[in-house]
Amino acid sequence: FENTYSKLPERFFSRLPPVPVSKPEFIAVNDDLARELGIDPAALHSDEGLAVLAGNAVPEGAAPLAQAYAAHQFGNWVPQLGDGRALMLGEVVDKAGLRRDIQLKGSGRTPYSRRGDGRAWLGPVIREYIVSEAMHALGVPTTRALAAVATGEVVQREAALPGAVLTRVAASHIRVGTFQYFAARQDTEALQALYDYVVARHYPDAASPMDLLDAVMGRQASLIAKWMAVGFIHGVMNTDNCAISGETIDYGPCAFMDSYHPETVFSSIDQFGRYAYFRQPDIAAWNLAQFASCLLPLMGDLDPAVEAATAKINEFAGLFKTQWRQAFGQKLGLAAASPDDDAFIEQLLEIMAKSGADFTNTFRALTVAPTNLLIDQPEFSEWFDAWQARLEKEADDPAKLMHRSNPAYIPRNHRIEQAIQAAVGGDYGPFHTLNTLLQRPFEHQKDFADYRNPPLPGEEVKRTFCGT
Repeated sequence: FENTYSKLPERFFSRLPPVPVSKPEFIAVNDDLARELGIDPAALHSDEGLAVLAGNAVPEGAAPLAQAYAAHQFGNWVPQLGDGRALMLGEVVDKAGLRRDIQLKGSGRTPYSRRGDGRAWLGPVIREYIVSEAMHALGVPTTRALAAVATGEVVQREAALPGAVLTRVAASHIRVGTFQYFAARQDTEALQALYDYVVARHYPDAASPMDLLDAVMGRQASLIAKWMAVGFIHGVMNTDNCAISGETIDYGPCAFMDSYHPETVFSSIDQFGRYAYFRQPDIAAWNLAQFASCLLPLMGDLDPAVEAATAKINEFAGLFKTQWRQAFGQKLGLAAASPDDDAFIEQLLEIMAKSGADFTNTFRALTVAPTNLLIDQPEFSEWFDAWQARLEKEADDPAKLMHRSNPAYIPRNHRIEQAIQAAVGGDYGPFHTLNTLLQRPFEHQKDFADYRNPPLPGEEVKRTFCGT
């Protein structure tokens, strides 16, 4: 471990060890990620490794702590949250020279647990492991799953459920909500320390708070565009789930769309569609505006700072549109889509929404048998002819680009639910099958052809939950 966050002022966190569990057992260990981090997989698979991954032992050099932060949750201000069921063990510098946090999620109560038990039940651990690793394979910036361990203990939610602990790896766990925590307290000294730390760790080229805002905006624009391009809905885009590093963090009520509709919502607690698929860019801008407001005390005179920050935030829509255009253009074989292509891309999405077409399969099929798609939509034939004419202007082979941009497999919600239900019954086979399949999402795998299919009517999973 090479721990730096723990050297920040004590009001940034609370130091405490994880709470031991009774009968830990391995569910999965991510050997490839372990090697990437410079960790011997054999050590993780040992009894000593199991003890660490379960929270029953603290490894030498670790500095376990729960981070403090605040948040706007569904637009409502909560002045103190923090890691209520997680502990950061410490940091390692991986083989690429990147600093990574290693965190236990579900490791017991902390000072920030409020009325929570600090534990995780098996379902959310299975979901986060599958989806975060699938996102990585899809090329979307994300936290990673190093291991999952069953605790041998019962967690009480709507029923008595088996407990588990996830070991999560992140570029850092610093959030917009971390900045909000100190800004709300008018703790300018802590804000300055946090700003200096973030610049040193993530954005060394940032020479000012405005530079930092600009850099974080760029990463968020790219990230949200990548979400949209794979049909991903985060489900809980609160400011505590907006990572300053630009990674996807927190896989609670998330899901990938089957049938395309821009207003799709999966989260059971998002009753008004605040975090619907099509609203994700606007919410990212809203979150970034909260981040900008936190930086104002570091920017000198208030009025000019507000004016400059407002102007910068207003640039986000254009930044996102450029990234969206690039992502969806590549899905259609356009290596360098131009603004003139926006209406063309949007027309296809409108046709898909009208027919309820499967998002993933539609784009994938455009590379192999496009004339059989959307045949019940008269607009599609006209669109198809225009698309073919547009592809003739491309210098390179559009099919190769499309195969790299349109996955054959995504972690479909009904498959995740099947894996969770099997795991609750003690069968981790479906979980391991999904993980293996999703490591090569762009390759056709003939033994897994059924995994490309959307859910049958009785298999649909329309609501997902946080698990807390």
